[in-house]
Amino acid sequence: MKNQEKPEYVSQTPQASTWSQDRRLKFIDFRLRWEGRINRTDLTEFFEISMPQASLDLAKYSEAAPTNLVYDPSLKAYVRSDSFTPVYGRSASRTYLNELLAINTRLMEPVGSFIGWMPEVGVAPLPSRQIDGAVLMVLLQAIRENRIVDVEYQGMARAEPTVRALSPHALAYDGFRWHLRAYCHLREDFRDFVIARLAAVKLGQPSSVSGTKDQQWNTKLILVLGPHPGLSAGGKKAIELDYGMVDGQVNLGCRHALLFYALHRLGLSESSSSSPAAQQIVLLNRDELQPYIDQLTVKSA
Repeated sequence: MKNQEKPEYVSQTPQASTWSQDRRLKFIDFRLRWEGRINRTDLTEFFEISMPQASLDLAKYSEAAPTNLVYDPSLKAYVRSDSFTPVYGRSASRTYLNELLAINTRLMEPVGSFIGWMPEVGVAPLPSRQIDGAVLMVLLQAIRENRIVDVEYQGMARAEPTVRALSPHALAYDGFRWHLRAYCHLREDFRDFVIARLAAVKLGQPSSVSGTKDQQWNTKLILVLGPHPGLSAGGKKAIELDYGMVDGQVNLGCRHALLFYALHRLGLSESSSSSPAAQQIVLLNRDELQPYIDQLTVKSA
């Protein structure tokens, strides 16, 4: 069963004369698809351009995709036609929903999105994860310049923070928290460090440790997911639709270093569950991945 999102776009893409015009053409495509209409005022207000320039942009878009829009004199706007096909990947449903989520969780200012009208949205609450911007600046510089950072890290095992020298090479997101992937010179191993638990971060000397040596980070795995076999036929079809499965499965790429977080978030930490309705999906290639799962011993930072 195939994903409902159709990745096909029109064969002819408008040839923008500048980067700014290219962005405006993508804005036209986006608004037509998700709001069903576009006019010159939408362009002049969002991009602060003149009415003549807005007219030129609409004409260029219409020339490339004439069947995508129809002018409605009563609305004084172009409306989406029944034969509309997106011109740009920027108009994908995933992009729209991600921006809608980001706006409603205050991760993005509305002015940074092409979305104009928004439906009412409810978001299940999650605790806010606070990250010190000054700390993040130093960590990014250390990664960029391959430098050591001296930090105080508040781990779970000790009441007081410990002083560490880290050689960071990447950032990682587990679905809830941001981590720093780094070589710990105290533990002599590559580990994950929750960024919010780092304090007193100071940029140090050049590091002799390269991220290319982080075997778990550089090992790429494929998770093959399928509906729980205990589900009814209708339940299986529902899960296939939810996950965009093809022939009853979907593949997810995952770094070995993030496998623990991926399995935990997907509810697949255990090999089986007594409740198909609760677990809903299973890891079809668990036997293949078991050696990698067995290596996921908990390492106290």
